[in-house]
Amino acid sequence: DACTYYETMSTIDRFQWQMENVSGVQSAVSLSSISKLVNAGYNEGNPKWRVIPRNQQTLVQSIARVPSSSGLLNSDCSVMPVILFLQDHKADTINTVIEAVKKTASELGNEQVQFKLASGPVGVMAATNEAVAKAQLPMMLYVYGAVIALCLISFRSIRATIVVVLPLFVVSTLAQWLMTVLDIGLTVSTLPVIALGVGIGVDYGIYILSTMSSKLKAGMNVEDAYLAALKERGSAVLITGLTLAIGVSTWFFSDLKFQVDMGILLTFMFLVNMLAAIIILPALSAFLWPEKGHDKK
Repeated sequence: DACTYYETMSTIDRFQWQMENVSGVQSAVSLSSISKLVNAGYNEGNPKWRVIPRNQQTLVQSIARVPSSSGLLNSDCSVMPVILFLQDHKADTINTVIEAVKKTASELGNEQVQFKLASGPVGVMAATNEAVAKAQLPMMLYVYGAVIALCLISFRSIRATIVVVLPLFVVSTLAQWLMTVLDIGLTVSTLPVIALGVGIGVDYGIYILSTMSSKLKAGMNVEDAYLAALKERGSAVLITGLTLAIGVSTWFFSDLKFQVDMGILLTFMFLVNMLAAIIILPALSAFLWPEKGHDKK
């Protein structure tokens, strides 16, 4: 059995020691650490004996009382977990520990001992975080691709599409900045929020630009077209944005961190998307339509 060999147990012990010195790891336990405690116990608790016995019979004695139900070994010692307890479950902490595990495993692993990432809450979170990180870019490309395609179909204008999409991109970037500042991790729960903000935020831009576009085609300059759009659609944009923001802002008072995070992000995106449609969109329009004129491609 592998757990009765000093070389195997010593390798596991070195791995555990390195993991305990990784930032974010609070403590660790394994069969090797229990073996050292038991060995010291058999020698009147002398800390000098808190080592892995080199003698095989003594080593067997030190692990004999550890049952497989403890989760530290299986019946034939082919699996001996090293259990890590982390200070928190933040994405940065998990990523740091996972990278350290992979690096140390490659350094200490050999034919007799192979270190592999297993399960547990942190293991599941790490796998989830990796999947979320891989899904973020494709998801945003799909969302923006759909918005751009539909804007091109609706307005039949590259300039109009830029005017609608660019403020959305700015707000999405600001939302990611807010997540960093407030230490809101990118998770399965928070990943769809930015896409949701883009989907709802594009409505504000379409409300304003649809009226502006018709006025521009009628010969108005950008300033007059924008004022006309505000008179016709401005109140609708403001009321819609404020209603949505006030509704989700009540989540601030929830006892669930998930709801608090969602409330902060959604409130931010609803309000800032509304402001972007009122402020950034006309500014871009003035730049792209410097003179009164027609909605040319």
